[in-house]
Amino acid sequence: MQAPPPTTLPADVRGLLQAARDLGVDRLDAQWLLSHHLGRPRTWLLAHDDHPLPEALSRRLMADLSHRAQGLPLAYVLGEQAFCGLALKVGPDVLIPRPETEVLVDWALDLLPAGLPRQVADLGTGSGAIALALAARRPGLRLTATDASAAALTLARANAARLELDVSFLLGHWWQPLAGQRFDLVVSNPPYIAEGDAHLAALGHEPQAALTSGPDGLDALREIIAGARAHLAPGGWLLLEHGHDQGSAVRQALADHGFGRCETRLDLAGLDRCTGGQRCEGPTRANTP
Repeated sequence: MQAPPPTTLPADVRGLLQAARDLGVDRLDAQWLLSHHLGRPRTWLLAHDDHPLPEALSRRLMADLSHRAQGLPLAYVLGEQAFCGLALKVGPDVLIPRPETEVLVDWALDLLPAGLPRQVADLGTGSGAIALALAARRPGLRLTATDASAAALTLARANAARLELDVSFLLGHWWQPLAGQRFDLVVSNPPYIAEGDAHLAALGHEPQAALTSGPDGLDALREIIAGARAHLAPGGWLLLEHGHDQGSAVRQALADHGFGRCETRLDLAGLDRCTGGQRCEGPTRANTP
């Protein structure tokens, strides 16, 4: 049973960590909160557990601990998440960037030689994580990022401005705001969890529209693949993140829509994580009687 909040505010680091324990908050999470608010590394906290906490800071930390105890993800409590070496502002309007998505960024970088002004699009950008990671590593890219959520784009634009990275953001559903445009590379981390999946219970604080996509989780992936050829330059690539059991289905969908060199890359856990293919010329299976 979770302990009630303390009647007095913790006066120092040691007291704050004890309060976190009483609330059932993981010690590591409490240390991250302290590190964030004090501007000190976690290693510093270990040798300074008697460091005093001003009343206003202690009150704010206790509020953060309370939110974390109620299940709010740590990234939302902190208001930021690290991704590909960037500190990105995040909030409940966007998914929290995951380390697994760095597989998609690394693959894109493999296909984008430094110094070439390639046209690249990121569909469903959310916090802007993928587009901004590419912009940081390949300054010469011409990057366009889309999202159907105006709130998400507001946050993505703020991240780009704070990091001083050049990305164009457009509001709209998948390909809709990109009419008439073609790209050398398109990346996307769309929703891919099946509706009713048991894992959704642990993701209740994140926007469900960015998580689920139809009864098998493949609706958004199919829609993106179906519209891709009209927006890719000859030889252009489409790279997609997906669920651990969806690699085969995504490869088949890409092949059916005229993509070659289709392959799936694994994440650090050895699970299918990203699948991509290169636009080929000629008729597609999907349009063949």
